[in-house]
Amino acid sequence: MPDKSWSEAVAAAIRRHVLRTGSTIFHRQTLIDAEGPRILIDTGSGGATPWQTLSRVLQELRDTGLLEFVGAGTYRYNGLSALPEQPGTTKGVFVTGAHSDYDDDPPHFYRFPPRWLNAAQRAVGNWIIYQEPRRAGGRGYFAVAKVESIIPDPKDTDMFLALIEPGTFLEFGRDVPFQLDGRAVERGLLDANGRLNNGRAIQSIRAISNADFNRIVELGLMDAEPEMPRIGQAEAVPSMVAEAGQEAFEGPVDRATILVSRKFRKAGFRRAVLHVYEGRCALTGMRLVNGGGRLETEAAHIMGVGDGGPDAVNNGIALSGTVHWMFDRGLIGLSDAGDILLSSKINDREGVEKMIYSNRRARWPSSPAHRPHPRYLAWHRERFGFYGSN
Repeated sequence: MPDKSWSEAVAAAIRRHVLRTGSTIFHRQTLIDAEGPRILIDTGSGGATPWQTLSRVLQELRDTGLLEFVGAGTYRYNGLSALPEQPGTTKGVFVTGAHSDYDDDPPHFYRFPPRWLNAAQRAVGNWIIYQEPRRAGGRGYFAVAKVESIIPDPKDTDMFLALIEPGTFLEFGRDVPFQLDGRAVERGLLDANGRLNNGRAIQSIRAISNADFNRIVELGLMDAEPEMPRIGQAEAVPSMVAEAGQEAFEGPVDRATILVSRKFRKAGFRRAVLHVYEGRCALTGMRLVNGGGRLETEAAHIMGVGDGGPDAVNNGIALSGTVHWMFDRGLIGLSDAGDILLSSKINDREGVEKMIYSNRRARWPSSPAHRPHPRYLAWHRERFGFYGSN
């Protein structure tokens, strides 16, 4: 004889599922996949339509306030005041690419189908690394970000969005290849014999250990050749070996802790932008370097961080100091195609025209993924009123 009613069995199953996945948000089908057999055992159900009964019970639990309907078969469990800290590896790898069918926007969201919901939920509140595999463009590991929440895709009821916490996306100073010296950088993809586990490697969303996360971050953000700042602007970048104030022999440092440092993010953004522009101003072509190897060129945000702009290369542009100053004040703008727009407020127009490229076209990086996104260029034009400027 079953010892639980349907309501009791489903409520218990949801609680187990939430505690196991580390997320209060779940999808009906993933609950069935994970807890269906146990529910049938607990209820002794032998009917032909048990999952219709499940749907009815889910509605009843919504009426009691235990569940909240989020949309598209997705629910939020309200039976816990707080989730316990999840053991193990909760950082993740999200596989994307310029040729992805899902039209991801890495600085803002990652789109995925329901089969990856559980894996994505385990990354909520944690850092992930974006990877572009060879079949999708081949950049390798190219950025980090922090997952804020998972929601149903409002444009497609069969998909979900992993929303990225604002201000956390950061591209690496250089892309990290999948393999170095014939060995996977992500060691968790290797079996006991050191061979690549192809089944795990092709997973679109997968957990990653702290050790692998740290290794990739170091290769992408710390081991790239530094582009030295201008004299008078040199800032100490926090060490990846030990945090400021860390006691000796405290143990390994989680590299994610440094990713929230504005000073570090500013240096990482500068390195990434100057790398794809080869240290050359996009509007003048100048690449001035002093005797100490310091570049005069600066990395400018198109949409400022304070206005919600991400630390993404496609929200950046390499500019000489004077041009950067003019760009930030709306004296210079850019069309989506790279046409250089000059404000009527410029008092020395002839001098500026001599400074910029004679054809008044900016020089973009060769990779489309690194070029300024029209969204950010349009924001800059709108903010400073570039309507019909020439």
